Amino acid sequence: MGAIIWLASYPKSGNTWMRSFLHNLLMNPPRPVPINELNRFCLGESGAAPYAARAGKPYEDISPEEIARLRPLVHMDFTRASPDSVFVKTHNYLGTWFDQPLHNMDVTAGGIYILRNPLDVALSVTHHYSMSLDQAIERLATVGVGTDTGDGHVPEVHSSWSHHVASWTAAPNPQLLVLRYEDMLEQPQIYFRKTAEFLGLNPPQERLDRAIRFSSFKSLKEQEEQEGFRERPKKAQSSFFREGRSEQWREVLSPAQIRRIISDHREQMERFDYIPKDYA
Repeated sequence: MGAIIWLASYPKSGNTWMRSFLHNLLMNPPRPVPINELNRFCLGESGAAPYAARAGKPYEDISPEEIARLRPLVHMDFTRASPDSVFVKTHNYLGTWFDQPLHNMDVTAGGIYILRNPLDVALSVTHHYSMSLDQAIERLATVGVGTDTGDGHVPEVHSSWSHHVASWTAAPNPQLLVLRYEDMLEQPQIYFRKTAEFLGLNPPQERLDRAIRFSSFKSLKEQEEQEGFRERPKKAQSSFFREGRSEQWREVLSPAQIRRIISDHREQMERFDYIPKDYA
């Protein structure tokens, strides 16, 4: 029985990108790993099937309180998927729900946390959840917000962007690697090498280069265009891999919207150098 390595992030912050990189790095395939096979490598914390198996009934019939009680048991089940460490994707904040932990620390080995500028996250959230910019900005500021049961998933508890970031990063932990999406974009060689080393790996440069290339936004988007992506929400307004750029917010957000996001998240934005100089 292994232990869980969480791949954690607020939604639309680079989690799928990291999963693709790790799958390509560890499997070292001759061509990019299909994006629709990522769940064979990294389990999804909110996938409904393990909860239904534990409850002995369809996931639609499981109450939120029951799901909360089942979570630690489901996480224990995840560790039986491999004799080694198991990667598990999570969008939950690090805390409790119905007085139950959202992550079972008793079976946790560590984690990788990816965060992204909330000014850009707000844009991606509008397309992902089919809502207006103002609705997305409000969602990022709402403590306790999450998703409902449906579409093959149990509820996730995201909370506000600030609460999510603080819950995972406020207390330094040598077993947690914290990465900024923007650094991964600007200096992939440095930050993906750092990721590999955090996991105790020292891949040859050629292998690292290939994994970075196979998991690039261009590669992921091409795959989605050709084969589709099963994880794309049915109500999404656009493709899952939409832009993959930083500072898109400068082209879309109004000054009032920018100020609102900064006001809502100033403390965490300051911690991670996300406040634009012209709005400092």
